[in-house]
Amino acid sequence: MQESAQPNVHAEKLAVFIHILMEQAELSYSALDAIAVGTGPGSYTGLRIGTSTAKGLCYALDKPLLAIPTLKAIALASARIIKRKDVYYCSMIDARRLEVYTALYDYEGKEVLPVEAKILDNYSYTDLLNESEIAFAGDGMPKMKALSSPDDKHRIWVDDVYASAQNMVPLSEEYFAERKFADVAYYEPFYLKDFVAGKKIR
Repeated sequence: MQESAQPNVHAEKLAVFIHILMEQAELSYSALDAIAVGTGPGSYTGLRIGTSTAKGLCYALDKPLLAIPTLKAIALASARIIKRKDVYYCSMIDARRLEVYTALYDYEGKEVLPVEAKILDNYSYTDLLNESEIAFAGDGMPKMKALSSPDDKHRIWVDDVYASAQNMVPLSEEYFAERKFADVAYYEPFYLKDFVAGKKIR
């Protein structure tokens, strides 16, 4: 599997990674059943490039498009690791500074709190922690961990789970089996926030 956590390389590497993956799997593009893409939220540019590539493949190959919710995929990947039904699963994608794109799910992937852009502080999720432990994952998770007390036993930190094509596989299979296809012509990624051009601030 080809992946990179390096920022701002989508345009440079995505098509190359797809080509390498197909060669390694010894598959022709016509053998694919569908094309899956993460819906976001996330990097505006990254979402645009990923969506354009996926839609281009769907058009060229006449294949259906599967739009996979990124935060839900992260939560379900965490649940497969923790394997506890009595825990909430909180996905976090880094949105710079102390902000994250986040949502909360149960073990089955049912939404407990909707997707939002959230500024983290010491009191984030304390109300919910009174009723259940929460497993945090994603590349925004270290921000929450840094704000939390080391003695807090109600927060579970799930390392090495982030927005990844690998974590999209179970949901992609589920969506395909249910024929839960996105409209290739009109599908747009979930940006959550409007794009504002400007200098990067980290």
